[in-house]
Amino acid sequence: MFGRSRKPGVTAVLCAVAALLWPSSASAAPAAYANMGEAPPGANDWSCKPTAAHPRPVILAHGTGGRMAMWKTLSPMLKHEGYCVFALNYGAAEPGPTPDDTIYGTADLNESAREFGAFVDAVRTATGARQVDIVGHSQGGMMPRLYMKNYGGADPDHPERNKVNSLVALSPSNHGTYNLGAQVGEVLSALGGISTDGLMNVALEQQAYQSAFIKALNAGGETEPGVHYTVIATLYDQTITPFTSSFLVGPEVQNILLQTTCATATPTHNQMPINPSALWLVMKALDPHYATKHVQPCPRL
Repeated sequence: MFGRSRKPGVTAVLCAVAALLWPSSASAAPAAYANMGEAPPGANDWSCKPTAAHPRPVILAHGTGGRMAMWKTLSPMLKHEGYCVFALNYGAAEPGPTPDDTIYGTADLNESAREFGAFVDAVRTATGARQVDIVGHSQGGMMPRLYMKNYGGADPDHPERNKVNSLVALSPSNHGTYNLGAQVGEVLSALGGISTDGLMNVALEQQAYQSAFIKALNAGGETEPGVHYTVIATLYDQTITPFTSSFLVGPEVQNILLQTTCATATPTHNQMPINPSALWLVMKALDPHYATKHVQPCPRL
């Protein structure tokens, strides 16, 4: 049995340091976002004000069956570099008993896009920023395009009024996937192998390769004027198939196959948000100067 020490233990000291670096923001959060569940480290400090070096908040969007806690690697990286970082849980077709017991990213993507738009507005209001940057994975890399196209995120006639400056997408479902079964598998994996009835939900059906939803999303052009797009895909993606369906066509688009920058990187679809080589590309896309200070991590053969 351990007795109590009069001196603060290592854990207490680390917690105190973490509180200084990433203060609790629940009391400062807008009421609608005060109880969203577990946030990744560094995210959702609603008192954060952007700096001249990083004038736009970064909003992180999870994929199908995901939660914002999945950004446990990228969020503190961004915070350490001086960004205001925000994340949300969105798209719950059927809310669970608590936010952390809910399966997200399963609702109709139109509902998710509206929900995402409300969060963008809340972040812009809290930070005073005119625009945000978005980093998304899978569905979360595609859904913001719907928000920009149909729900006020971008203004094609007046790009200076865009609410979004850039979208950085990790293995997004921009043209859907042939392998919806793998999408279901990814959801089950995210849930620890738990099975659930009705898992083939509307959001998955909308992400079928060249579905009516995908065709409508891409009709008339896949990008919005004034928005910068970076798409990062991996050869080892068995969820978004073919992996090339992640890539966009249009101006201000940079499509990157991860293995062309690091041949020995082998992340699968679900590993992209934690893969060091992929996250280096994310950081570089948000700020090109990042690459002058940090070398891309690349495993040795």
